[in-house]
Amino acid sequence: MTDSNSRAYNSVWQFRADAWCRLEEAAERLSRAATQGRPTEALADSVRALVRGLQPYEHYWAFPGTQYFAQMQRQFTSGNYDKFSRTVAKINRALVTESYRSGESHITGTNDHEQSIDVHYDETTSDRTERPYFEVLVVETMTEQQERALRKEVRSWRRPDDEFVYELVVVGSGDEAVIATRLNVNIQACVVRRRFAHKSAKDLTSLGDFVDSRVSDELADHSPEERAQILAAQISNIRPELDLYLMTEIEVEDVAGRVGHDFRRVFHAREGVLELHLSILHGVAERYRTPFFDALKKYSHRPTGVFHALPISQGKSIVNSHWIKDMVGFYGLDVFMAETSATCGGLDSLLEPTGPLRDAQDLAAKAYGSRHTFFVTNGTSTANKIVGMALIAPGDIVLVDRNCHQSHHYGTMLAGAHVQYLEAYPLTKYSMYGAVPLREIKGKLLALKSAGKLDRVRMIMLTNCTFDGVVYDVERVMEECLAIKPDLVFLWDEAWFAFARFHPVYRTRTGMAAAKALRERIKDPAYRERYNSYLAEQAKKPDASDEDLLDQRLMPDPAQARVRVYSTQSTHKTLTSLRQGSMIHVYDQDFEQKVAEAFHEAYMAHMSTSPNYQIVASLDLGRRQVALEGVELVQKQIENAMQLRDAIDNHPLLSKYMHCLSTAELIPEDFRPSGIAQPLRSGLHNMEAAWRHDEFVLDPSRITLYIGPTGYDGDTFKREQLMDRYGVQINKTSRNTVLFMTNIGTTRSSVAYLVEVLVKIARELDDNITDMSQTERAIHDRRVLRQTEESRYMPDFSGFHPSFRDGDVSDEGDVRKAFYLAYNDSFCEYLTPDEVEAKLDAGESVVSATFVTPYPPGFPVLVPGQLFSKQILNFVRFLDTPEIHGFQPHLGYRCYTGKAIEMATPVTTPLAVTIGSNGDVEKPTTKRRPKPAGASAE
Repeated sequence: MTDSNSRAYNSVWQFRADAWCRLEEAAERLSRAATQGRPTEALADSVRALVRGLQPYEHYWAFPGTQYFAQMQRQFTSGNYDKFSRTVAKINRALVTESYRSGESHITGTNDHEQSIDVHYDETTSDRTERPYFEVLVVETMTEQQERALRKEVRSWRRPDDEFVYELVVVGSGDEAVIATRLNVNIQACVVRRRFAHKSAKDLTSLGDFVDSRVSDELADHSPEERAQILAAQISNIRPELDLYLMTEIEVEDVAGRVGHDFRRVFHAREGVLELHLSILHGVAERYRTPFFDALKKYSHRPTGVFHALPISQGKSIVNSHWIKDMVGFYGLDVFMAETSATCGGLDSLLEPTGPLRDAQDLAAKAYGSRHTFFVTNGTSTANKIVGMALIAPGDIVLVDRNCHQSHHYGTMLAGAHVQYLEAYPLTKYSMYGAVPLREIKGKLLALKSAGKLDRVRMIMLTNCTFDGVVYDVERVMEECLAIKPDLVFLWDEAWFAFARFHPVYRTRTGMAAAKALRERIKDPAYRERYNSYLAEQAKKPDASDEDLLDQRLMPDPAQARVRVYSTQSTHKTLTSLRQGSMIHVYDQDFEQKVAEAFHEAYMAHMSTSPNYQIVASLDLGRRQVALEGVELVQKQIENAMQLRDAIDNHPLLSKYMHCLSTAELIPEDFRPSGIAQPLRSGLHNMEAAWRHDEFVLDPSRITLYIGPTGYDGDTFKREQLMDRYGVQINKTSRNTVLFMTNIGTTRSSVAYLVEVLVKIARELDDNITDMSQTERAIHDRRVLRQTEESRYMPDFSGFHPSFRDGDVSDEGDVRKAFYLAYNDSFCEYLTPDEVEAKLDAGESVVSATFVTPYPPGFPVLVPGQLFSKQILNFVRFLDTPEIHGFQPHLGYRCYTGKAIEMATPVTTPLAVTIGSNGDVEKPTTKRRPKPAGASAE
């Protein structure tokens, strides 16, 4: 997409905003030239190009709308450049200040040719106290007069005490309805009327990726009610939060019975629009409602006497203090007025919600597409442990991404699970890991099946998306795993992916959306037919090996498969919530029958009986925000990320020292069957194609910046350059990369500031290199070489010591046993890295007694019971981070003594461990431990 200045845009929203600003500037220059008698042809051509570029899009917004836009065009065509300039200025300022959202824009004049736009706006303040504004899409073929009459009728029903104000967007065809749904984030409801065309008579080619010919094809050759139902499904796929209404003229009762489940209400068209108007307001009010926040506000205004806990309640211990009154000045009084430990008086208990908190969680479940949602006030680390404790019993086998957050490792240890670690693909050039290939997951499941342990496999834990933005094909992973283990439970750690629900492309790869889609597909009778054909094909290959199955697309048995999915999300990380506000989303067919009681116990075990109600209220408010404007906010987040990518990679100086890693650089070709190397920059259709077909895709809002040519390691660049000098906060680094993440709070100004900072760093570096002596340049070049060469130290999971394994036919280990063995200090010793290496060189095994977790990357490279390898030692040795949990620089690694290993070793176990010549662990062999005296021969 380009404007008249040939600038490339990543989104129509940025194009539209900038085009109106440029049109205002161009119109002013044109008006001034005409007034001064100077030539206007070139200026008029520039204005004409801008108007032509905007015209195809303006049909899909209520403001300025087709009528005002046409009027503006007439002013330009007639040569009334002064009036045209003033009209454009009013429209643009209303768009920039968003004053049009007051609903007070109106037309003055006596006829169409004399009308002008009058929009109230205030350039001095951005504080908005007016009623929230939204737009309603109406799908019906209308004349201009009918459309004007409908708008007038709707406005006539407005009342001063209405909670909201809205305007209409009218389109005449199904394909345009889908375009409007994609383009206009202000739309909160859609009214489908009986008479609409399946395909627009307009030329829509200029709308590019937003046009989908499949929509009109699908709508053709159907009755009006059938077309309405198909269109409703199409719109729901794009914006599931929208309220859909149907207006028909015949057999309204019969129509409601047949298609009513696709619509919020079905109305008879001749009965007027008042009831529809009230229903639209009520539907938006349902999403606007914040039950717990409202209850907390009401409670905070009540006088209370506190005779149990929480002296800070209503600020009593502060306002009467002589020494900490500045606390009120900093935080404000309301936050303390809302502090309470009460669970009655209009409030609710987090552990046993029955009132406003239960309502708030139900609204969250609807917004996020889950069957149940639970609020968590101490982060997703706790959420992960709750799910683990609720579903895992001691001895169950759990498949875990080795690179997942440490809370999963601790959670499986606390639950007593036997852990089978999964290996992600390595990115050796950047010293980081990607995600776990489906082939690896299937291979581990099939190996456990061959070992006769599939009945013990309980759950798989995966991170979606990873810290670096790699996103799984969630639905396919679950589908193929269920073909091997039909009752497998999935825990998707979406700590950094809560926002994904609110974008039509992202949504398909979230745990909840994929669970619903998979459930609906499996129960479809057509799937049963496809499954029978699949079985017939499988029967032709009686000798197929597990290796053959790894390369096949597996299908679960619809008679056995149970869709059991949990997602944990850090609302506070990517959406609006106070720190540590998180949610657990559940889509589990067996939850009520098998899990509810255990989940309740786990929830009480990990949650406080005195939760922070401010966090709970912020979760309620954050849900309201995304239910009403999540699509808009997430779209802006992606836009800002793409602007940042383009600004860095297209800058001549920045591109000399750094660049944003592409999809092709972070996801190997084997996992991208679409073959699209840059789906983020090659149009919406390509992005959708990649997200439909590729095993892994890249989240556009994550920008991994490769800084190897600067000579800085990631941690130094983060601390000394970004944070200490310029106050730019980031989290994740690797040896030669830093990660920037845009979020719903990122602005274009903050993106511009980051680009400015990077340019300053690059300019300073460039100047320093120019001034270096020959010796200094050689030192710098060695640093650059160290940062740009591929890492030789990317360790795989070395394996558990046989003492902590269950036999020698599979690789899972008992982390809990190993963890608690270390509670006896006499079983542990500290070894320096050199001492560990010496033991490995001598062929001895060294076993970790604790978790060793470098930050970054933030995942354990050693867990209790794991064997050391030289590969792991070198990985830690060459990390650029000074923060390594579980490693004491003055002491070394905490390891088990030989006595401890002997004590832990069962009577019969695969005991011998072979250390290869390179110091890495080789596959252990089976050896029987001598029986103690007096042991039974059996």
